[in-house]
Formats: sequence, C-alpha cells, structure tokens
Amino acid sequence: MKSVVDRLLKNISNMHELGRQRAFELGNPFYAQFKEDDGYWRKELPTGEKYLVSIEIIFDAQGRAVEIKDTIMRKLN
Repeated sequence: MKSVVDRLLKNISNMHELGRQRAFELGNPFYAQFKEDDGYWRKELPTGEKYLVSIEIIFDAQGRAVEIKDTIMRKLN
C-alpha cells in the first residue's frame, strides 16, 4: 500500500496547488513565478485578486526568509 507522500510525489505537478491552498488557509497571499511573466512573480490573494509583482525577500541572521516585500507592477484579470 502506497503512503500519502508516495501518491503526492507520483504527480509532482500538484505541489503548486497544495502550496496555494496552504497559503490561503493561513490567510497569506500565494506567490508563483511563470516563464511568461518575464521574471516577475504572480501574487494571488485569498480573495482571488491577482497581481504581477516584483519581490524582495528579507532574511534573518540565520539565513531564513522572514518577510516578502512586493511591489505591484500591474493587476491581472
């Protein structure tokens, strides 16, 4: 019998959707980068609003990401 992890890893393309779902459960925006966005990131809010943004990741002294600062380039439909 396969474990849940084995089933998830069999179709790795679903990781994007799992991350999006978890971000929304926590009340956070979801960021993803796609080739067609010329190096910018897509920011999706739990409300469904989508933006094209540039981001700056702030790290703590141990090298862990602690904050994402984004600058909205334009709203996506």
